[in-house]
Parts: sequence; structure tokens; C-alpha cells
Amino acid sequence: MYYIIYSMRKRLIALFLTLSMIMPNGMVFADTVLEGHAQKDEVIKQELMDEIFTGQVDTVDRSDIIHMTVSQVLDSNINIEGDEFFAEVVNDVRGDNGVIIPKGTFAHGKISQTTESKRLGRPASISLNFDYLITPDGREIPIDGKMSTKLHPVTSVAKIAVQDVGYTLAGGALGGFAALNWLGLEAAIASNGYTLAGGAAIGGVLGLGAALMRKGNDVLIAPGDEIKVKINTKVSLPVYKDSALMQHEMLYPGLDIKITNIKHEEDPFGEANTITLTLMITNLSDKTISGLDSGLVNDYNAIFRPSIFGDTKLMFRQVRPGEKVVGDISFAVDNINRKFWLTFYDRRSKKPITKISVDNAYKNVSEKTKKKNDKVRTKRKNYKKQPDVFDPLD
Repeated sequence: MYYIIYSMRKRLIALFLTLSMIMPNGMVFADTVLEGHAQKDEVIKQELMDEIFTGQVDTVDRSDIIHMTVSQVLDSNINIEGDEFFAEVVNDVRGDNGVIIPKGTFAHGKISQTTESKRLGRPASISLNFDYLITPDGREIPIDGKMSTKLHPVTSVAKIAVQDVGYTLAGGALGGFAALNWLGLEAAIASNGYTLAGGAAIGGVLGLGAALMRKGNDVLIAPGDEIKVKINTKVSLPVYKDSALMQHEMLYPGLDIKITNIKHEEDPFGEANTITLTLMITNLSDKTISGLDSGLVNDYNAIFRPSIFGDTKLMFRQVRPGEKVVGDISFAVDNINRKFWLTFYDRRSKKPITKISVDNAYKNVSEKTKKKNDKVRTKRKNYKKQPDVFDPLD
């Protein structure tokens, strides 16, 4: 009898434990387990935050300008109001205590307005609005940013007026030369110069007509074109640790390569697409390297070889084991605003043996050089679209 009662008690306890796992009361136990996981996740998240941020907070102010480059072509002839796009921050944005918006942060934007080019030389325009940033650590930050290629009305009218005067003066000069050729120098002297004046007047009318018929330029903003976005809101952001923003590098034993200066330059055709690096190479390795073994690799894994249009001092120089060399080498790239790694390749296997981050080195470049680089990259102001030779003439 006692055995039967004991067995029934064991069954009841087992049944109770089973029900506690599936009945609502059992949810307490399940919640406790999940809560433990959630607490662990919070701890891990906090540890990651401590690795990335200093714990300080700075503010993006309304007077701040953020330099960006668009991720796709924006064309005044194609894009319309409401079209979405993304842009990428090309410079670290610093507060009083450090970097608060790192290079590589994406910005979401929409086209707020487009206008077509018109007669009287009035150019097309594109106006952009930016509503949030996506940081490399995955945070979305609401902002209110604006950028427009539209000139101020007074500036626009003045610019058109100057251009039209230029057309008129050119027309006048051509008209005067035509009168001189048709009527001769003697007729001009005999008429006390009235023939030249008449020719200039006719030429002036022709020039004015050309000015009235002239159509303004269309606008095209392409990847690599740097735009300046004005922030119209005030946002408080955590400050990044410098160590969290360092790019990964690959080193080769005994081969010490330091990038001591970085210059952004124009090629012979006026395009700002050349990066010139000043290198200090100390080769205590078992490899012989040269500039011809090097390339700039961007974050899309595109490789750009040394350019003959830039500084070629190190391009053909071989650095043998035991040698130390200082010099410049230039690379022509498709988008000067991307992340790059100076990479040297093994001559036999063609595999990379070392990768040095250009972005890491850029943090130590002088402010004077950085300002010069900014001027080179932002030299293009009007984003004028070059006419296609196959487009019909207006």
C-alpha cells in the first residue's frame, strides 16, 4: 500500500513538473531563462559600446557643414522630386572631444526640387534634403540637412548678365572686323570710323540674340563629386574612440612602410583623381619590392596602379633588403573619396604581402595639407553636365 501511494506521488510530481513547462504558470520559468539571455545580450552590447565610444558626448551644430559624395548619378534631366538616394560622408566630422560622425557614414536623402535649364542662360538646378544618417556601427541618426546647386537669385542674374555682356562684346568685335574687311580701311577713315561703329552695332545685336537664345547648363552630380551639406538641426552624438576607427592592416615581417604625407591632386586633364603618397620604406625583410609591385586597393577591392602623370620617383625604384628609401608615388583612382590601402604584391605569387591603410595615415596629415586637399576635391562648384555629342542641338 505504501509503495502504491509512493508511486502515485512520484507520478503526480512528474505530472506537475510537466504541466509547469507547458501551462501559463510555466511561462515564469521560460521568462526567467529568456531574461537571463537578455541580460547577457545587454552586457555584451555595453561591452561593445565601451570599445567603440569614449563615453563623452558632442554636438553637431546648425553651423556645421558635412562633406559627402553621392552613391549614384543625380541628373537634372532624369531625376524628379521625391527620388531617394544615398550619400557617403567623406571626412571625419569632429566635435570638441573627438570624432562624432566617422568617414563612411551613409546619409539617406531625397530630391526636393529639380528645375530645367532655360533660355537666357538660366541653368538647371537640383535641391537635396537629408533626413537621417546610418553610422558604421548601425545606428540611425535623424538630421535635417540641405544642399542645392541653385544660385542665389541676385548672384544668378549677375552671372547671366556678365555672360551676356561677354556675348555682346564678342559680337561687337566680330561685327567691327567684318565691316573693316568688307568696306576697307580707307572707308573707315573717310567716314571717321562710322563704318566700324555700324558694324559693331550690328554685331552687338547678333551677340545679344545669341545670349537670348542661349540655354543654361544641365546639372549632373556623380559619385566622386564632393557636395557640402548644411545641417539645420542640432544633434548630440557619442564620441568615437580613435582605436575604433582604425582600418585593418596587413604587415610583413621586417618590411616597415610608413605613409608620411598624402596629397590630392589633379591630373593633366583637370580631374581631381590623383593621390600622391610620401613613403618612408625600411626594408629589413627577405623581399625586394618596387613601385611597380604596388597598387591602391579601395574598399570595393578595385586595384589602381601607379600613375605616369603623377610623381614617379618611387614608381621604378627597387628597394632591396637592407635599404631605406624616402620618396613619392602617385596613383590615379576613379573616386578619390573612397577608403584605400597601399598594397605591395609578391612578384612570383602576385599575392599581397602588406596592406597599409591610407585612411589611418591621413589622421596624422597636417591640417594645412588637409585644407589644400579639400580645395582640390571641392573645386567643381556648378556640377555642369557636359553635353553629349550624340544629343540633338537645342
